[in-house]
Amino acid sequence: MNLKNQLLLNIGLLLASSSSLLAQSVLPPVFGPAKNYLTEKDNRVKVYLTPQRIVWTSDSTGKYVSNAKRLLQAGNGQAELINTNLVELRNDGDHKASILLDFGKELHGGLQLVTGLMKKHGPVKIRVRFGESVSEAMADIDTIKGATNDHAIRDFTLEVPWLGELEIGNTGFRFVRIDLVDDNAELLLKEARAMFIFRDVPYLGSFKSSDERLNKIWLTGAYTVQLNMQQYLWDGPKRDRLVWVGDMHPEVMTINNVFGYNEVVPKSLDLIKSVTPLPAWMNGISSYSMWWVRIQRELYQYQGNLTYLKKQRDYLVPLLDLLVSKIKDGNENLDGMRFLDWPTFANKPAVHAGLQAMMVMTLTDGAQLCRVLGETKTAEKCEATIKEMKKHIPDAVNNKQAASLMALAGLMPAKKADDIISLGQTKGFSTFYGYYMLEAKAKAGNYEGAINNIRDYWGGMLDMGATTFWEDFDLSWMKNAGRIDELLPAGKIDIHATYGAYSYKKLRHSLSHGWASGPTSWLTENVLGVKVMEPGCRVLKIVPHLGDLRFVEGTFPTPYGVVKIKHTKLANGKIESKIEAPKEIKIIKG
Repeated sequence: MNLKNQLLLNIGLLLASSSSLLAQSVLPPVFGPAKNYLTEKDNRVKVYLTPQRIVWTSDSTGKYVSNAKRLLQAGNGQAELINTNLVELRNDGDHKASILLDFGKELHGGLQLVTGLMKKHGPVKIRVRFGESVSEAMADIDTIKGATNDHAIRDFTLEVPWLGELEIGNTGFRFVRIDLVDDNAELLLKEARAMFIFRDVPYLGSFKSSDERLNKIWLTGAYTVQLNMQQYLWDGPKRDRLVWVGDMHPEVMTINNVFGYNEVVPKSLDLIKSVTPLPAWMNGISSYSMWWVRIQRELYQYQGNLTYLKKQRDYLVPLLDLLVSKIKDGNENLDGMRFLDWPTFANKPAVHAGLQAMMVMTLTDGAQLCRVLGETKTAEKCEATIKEMKKHIPDAVNNKQAASLMALAGLMPAKKADDIISLGQTKGFSTFYGYYMLEAKAKAGNYEGAINNIRDYWGGMLDMGATTFWEDFDLSWMKNAGRIDELLPAGKIDIHATYGAYSYKKLRHSLSHGWASGPTSWLTENVLGVKVMEPGCRVLKIVPHLGDLRFVEGTFPTPYGVVKIKHTKLANGKIESKIEAPKEIKIIKG
């Protein structure tokens, strides 16, 4: 079954089972019994945000766009009869009035417009364009720059009321352009505020070091994932907005290290399970079903919820049997879409090497979970298969993604993998598999090299104006490129409208993608030094690796409460550590 047909099947199954996915909510008494309504309580909040700056207007004379800075004042969302101190947009036969707003950070949500008493009594036609970059907000939907209305509508024409309020949009954005459409028209605006929709969850985990660049990278990765913690755990708020299980693994690791338990994780895992009856592969991709197993193991290790794990038994055990059936003569022979990440997609030897390693790691995790569940026969089957697979070591063909997975699976010495990954520094990195490259470098003991890779690669996105991490990135894109938060200077390359491949060409490229958050969990695990040794964080091993940092401090969320940690490098090079943990947690110092 191809990917398109699998997705259609998934949608059909989801609709068929929608009543089981809906949580009961409380309705006012006038509705009668809640069971008569298919309802679901939204666990997100909506906050209104004022624009931070006016990036551009179509007119600097004040004839067509006047009093624009009024929009930078705090509003209340309420239309008023006092028709003074409003923003005025006017069109005539020669000029169409437009304004471009910057809300300062990538957001998920829409736009609230509050209008005044225009001279003409009636609605006014406008065009609204949301953009993750200035260039996207300024672009037309065409085949040249890649701007689209796929999935989440971000470019549309509509009417706003005379003396009223209207809320529009449901996408990922930072910038909004508003155009007055009709000739000889007038628009009076009191407010144009962003509707920020997100899960209001505390940052229980934290990271602060002597390097502000690393601190900002840690926080940016955490925020990127928070934007994707919507009804379900998405890949990106602008585009697909789907539960892609492979994307979920770095996201779940970030959630474990920053937010602790959050119901969006099991809710998303259960959703993809419910719409993927075996022997189908999740998202039509065989490795994504493996990622589901691996996430279940990570979730149990960090949260220790045995009750939830037991509910996975009837799917987990047959899935492991299915995966074992795809091994022939010690080699993976997976069908479905054979995928690691997009940069390796066409490299079949690298994909095979990566899938071989993924299978070993998945069966290792599956065996561990089966022993917890008392499924001894399946655990033994997984372990015997792993033993056979380790006799057949594929060539990583000097591919960084494949070498990383092979090192983590024990199919390649970590030092050899690090040599491959370190060649050309971050050349060949991807925002998704960069996380596993960092993990492999840590396994090889090259912590300082990994820290420098984080500074250069993820820091490079920040240097280009990013407030969230992107679907893909290459340091070579920065050469002579303009920032995403500026109008393109003459002679500069538009980094958003120029680069990208596969499903993320040009402006279609997502600039807020959860799979890019890897440094956040990596820094907590390897620099702050927190490793979970027993399910539910009952035992933590804390071994810091500061590299060139003078200090690092932070917090780590557990089911028993927050662990507080501070490491300071002394004059003699030794590390002094101070750790405060809940009494239920055993701390092992390395």
